[in-house]
Amino acid sequence: MLLKIKFISDEIDGFLREIKIDSDANFLDLNKIILQSCGYPDDQMTSFHICNDEWERCEQITREDMADASSEDDNLYTMSDTPLADFIEDTGQKMEFVFDPFSERSFFLEVKDTIPGEHLKNAEVVRSVGDAPLQIAEMDLDTVAKPVKGGDFFSEDEAGEFYGNDQFSDDEFDLEGFEFTDGDPY
Repeated sequence: MLLKIKFISDEIDGFLREIKIDSDANFLDLNKIILQSCGYPDDQMTSFHICNDEWERCEQITREDMADASSEDDNLYTMSDTPLADFIEDTGQKMEFVFDPFSERSFFLEVKDTIPGEHLKNAEVVRSVGDAPLQIAEMDLDTVAKPVKGGDFFSEDEAGEFYGNDQFSDDEFDLEGFEFTDGDPY
């Protein structure tokens, strides 16, 4: 069966891709065509989430097996071992593709059409509109706290404003409860 999958970004208006892919292909094949259609390198720990009709995440399909050796969870799926047909049966199936795992940025995928009896050896992009968002979000370095000369994050004036005023009196500090006793405290 052939699947026609459309995906969009909530970051860029007018961005759209449509892909045709065989239902016997695996999620790694879908991963590759999505990255290729956006001009992204294949160097991130991307993942898919199968979603319900309200776009709530259900099953996760990861790039690599992320389970530890002691885990006995049978619901772990990897892209290379999971055929699309295992999760996609009908038109309208929703998925989320996390392309920037550090900032949790995603594309929203929906199966627009299924064509029984047709097959396709290699996935192909059938429609491409708009520029894809940057794969890795740029960090705004102006919003990151930077130490000032001398290693302090605040100047004396800023520290005074932040921590209160100079009207603190040692007499107001109650030492009860801060006593030390000899011996084992437990």
